[in-house]
Amino acid sequence: MKWLGAHVSAAGGVQNAPDNAHKIGAKGFALFTKNQRQWNAKPLTTEQIDGFHAAMERHGYQPHQVLPHDSYLINLGHPEEEPRQKSLNAFIDELERCHQLGLDRLNFHPGSPLKKISEAQCLDYIAESLNYALERTEGVSAVIENTAGQGSNMGFRFEHLAHIIDKVEDKSRVGVCIDTCHAFAAGYDLRTEAAYQQTMNAFDEIVGFNYLQGMHLNDCKSEFESRVDRHQSIGKGNIGLEGFRQLMNDSRIDEIPMVLETINSDIWNQEIEQLYAMVLSAA
Repeated sequence: MKWLGAHVSAAGGVQNAPDNAHKIGAKGFALFTKNQRQWNAKPLTTEQIDGFHAAMERHGYQPHQVLPHDSYLINLGHPEEEPRQKSLNAFIDELERCHQLGLDRLNFHPGSPLKKISEAQCLDYIAESLNYALERTEGVSAVIENTAGQGSNMGFRFEHLAHIIDKVEDKSRVGVCIDTCHAFAAGYDLRTEAAYQQTMNAFDEIVGFNYLQGMHLNDCKSEFESRVDRHQSIGKGNIGLEGFRQLMNDSRIDEIPMVLETINSDIWNQEIEQLYAMVLSAA
C-alpha cells in the first residue's frame, strides 16, 4: 500500500495535523513539529502530545505513515563549528519531538558548504552530525531528502546520499526521502517509462530501495536539470502524468509516506484521488 497524503498544517498545535490529513482523504501525511523558520520553540505540552496520539488513533494512522519535516534553518554540513553545533542542537530537539509524538522518522535537507569548503567535507560533516545526534536520541530515523541542487545545497546526486549513509554508524536509523521535483531539476528524468526505470534503477544501485523511507510527490515548474526548485501541481509541470503513473505502479515503493507538497492545497484531495486512480489492477 502506498500511503498518499500531503504536508498538512499544524497551526494551533501538532494535535491538529492528523485531523487536517483526514479531511483531505490522506492515508499518510507530513507536518512540522515546530515553527520551521525559527530556531527555538516551546516544548510540546502534555496536552499537545496526548491530543496528537488520540487523533492518530481516531483516524487509524500509524507512525510509518507520517513523515515529519525539520526546520529549514538547520545545516548539518555548515563549514563553521559553532553554527553547525547550533544546527545539531536544533536537530536533536526535533528528533526528540518526534519521539514524544510516537513517530519513527524525521525528514531533513542535508545541508550546504556555503561555498567555503569542499562538497566531500560538507558530506562528512553531515554524517558526523548524524552520528552525534543518533547517539544521543532513540527510536527515530534520520531521513535524508534529495535536493534540486539550488545554490550550494548538497544532496542533488544519489552519490551524495550514499556517501552520507556509508559514514553513518547506525544504518538502522538512517533513510532517504526522494522528492520527484528535486530529482527532475537535478537531472534525473522521470517523464517516460524508460526514463523512470533508468532513474529508479540508478537509485537502487547507488543508494538502495531498502533505505527509502518516504517520498515527496511534486511536479516540477522548472526545466529539466535546471537545479531550480519550483514545485507544481501533479500533471501540470514538466514531469507530466506518466512519471507519476510509473511511480504509482512501482512495487518497490510501498508502505512509506508519499507526501504532496504541490502548490495548491485546495486540490490536494483531488490529487490524492488522481494518483490512486493511476494504480493498475493486477488483472
